[in-house]
Amino acid sequence: MRLTQLVHDRIRESLRPGDLAIDATVGNGHDTRLLAELVGATGHVHGFDIQHEALLHTRQHLDQDLPGANVELHLAGHEAMAGHLPGAMIDATAAIVFNLGYLPGGDKSVTTQAETTLAALKLAWERYLRPGGLLCVLCYPGHPGGEEETRQVADWLDSLDTEVIQHASPGPVLHLANK
Repeated sequence: MRLTQLVHDRIRESLRPGDLAIDATVGNGHDTRLLAELVGATGHVHGFDIQHEALLHTRQHLDQDLPGANVELHLAGHEAMAGHLPGAMIDATAAIVFNLGYLPGGDKSVTTQAETTLAALKLAWERYLRPGGLLCVLCYPGHPGGEEETRQVADWLDSLDTEVIQHASPGPVLHLANK
């Protein structure tokens, strides 16, 4: 089974209509779309990406596939989410997804970085994820700095006082944690 499918299966088990969710790395919008579909019209999704192209592509697909979806997209790094999220999301977010690396089909020189990823993960875990909420982190070590980012993410997750489930394939590494 592909790790992205495993992430989507876990998200389907966790999210309900009316929930709040964050896609910390929008990319091509596949996770954003799933989050929006599951939380429905009464829920809310916030998505972050530093590339305008990723947000534009995602918005087009959302408008086509899920018109009226309650999704806000932010042209900002995931480490800056606190400056964009409403107070209602504090300790109330049901699922937060990080899909690290670079935008598939985009500029491969623009990648996630260990320093900003760790800041975003800490913020997501400590401030936004609700008790019992799901944190999904998919690390792709194949880009410059990716192996170090993957190692630092694993070390940080190991420091948490919770069970972290890890799945690895030849390339990506998936970490799943419930708060």
